[in-house]
Amino acid sequence: MKKILTTDNLTKQYGDKLAASNINISIREGEIYGLIGRNGAGKTTIMRMISGLSAPTGGSYKYHGDDKRGIGVLIESPGIYANRTAFDNIKIKCIAMGCYSKEYVNGLLETVGLADTGKKRAGSFSLGMRQRLGIALALTGDPKLIVLDEPINGLDPQGIAEVRRTLEKLRDEKRITIMISSHILDELGKLADSYGIINNGELIDEFTNEELLNRCGKYMTISTDNNDRAAQIIGSLGIGGVKLSGDSLRVEDGLDRAAEINRALVSGGLAVNELHTTNISLEDYYLSLTGGYRND
Repeated sequence: MKKILTTDNLTKQYGDKLAASNINISIREGEIYGLIGRNGAGKTTIMRMISGLSAPTGGSYKYHGDDKRGIGVLIESPGIYANRTAFDNIKIKCIAMGCYSKEYVNGLLETVGLADTGKKRAGSFSLGMRQRLGIALALTGDPKLIVLDEPINGLDPQGIAEVRRTLEKLRDEKRITIMISSHILDELGKLADSYGIINNGELIDEFTNEELLNRCGKYMTISTDNNDRAAQIIGSLGIGGVKLSGDSLRVEDGLDRAAEINRALVSGGLAVNELHTTNISLEDYYLSLTGGYRND
């Protein structure tokens, strides 16, 4: 797949602090690229440099799309005029960019699901509606790549679902490439096609969804009334990779032998409360690389 943006040892230093160090990322055209990292890891710094909002102190980035369209940006809170309608907010930016027409503005509102807001002022919008208006503003001028920093942060489940549907529509119907950061890894895992993990200002991994599945695989979760005895029984079957995880067992081998394991546990006099196979999640993989979350 064609690349739309690449970086070459992109670096940003503030005084003695190295906020981003030799970052080499590659974003494919028409995909959603998820940038993952704890607070202070360097995600926003990278996004600001890629968007032209901050000059790198080393390295470079290259946009491979149509330079006339450039990159759309939504970093931090959307710059919205609270006492204006959604239509007026987009109209103002369109006029500034020289692309205003009533039909064009209405098209953007339709794209982000705000076509029916009428004369309602943006200041009275829900947080999810304001985020979608921010996405519409980022789309003004028809960029082929938009950069969104934490667009679902603070949203309720309905707002998250609305933003997710909007981004999926942009990718699947409009073929717009999206770079997005988020702390909500479960949601990001439902949305993104590729990922980059940032830790302490460094890119420590970059992978596609397919590569994530190949690397992580699956495991079996088993819970009984005596997990220590259950581990012994499973081991007697010649199955390894058995670990105690909280109130259950995590079994990484013999996943095709679930029925046999269940029979052996019951025959051993154990009550089996839970037995199912689970794909290792994006969050599991992230935590395995970084050692867990930390509030900075």
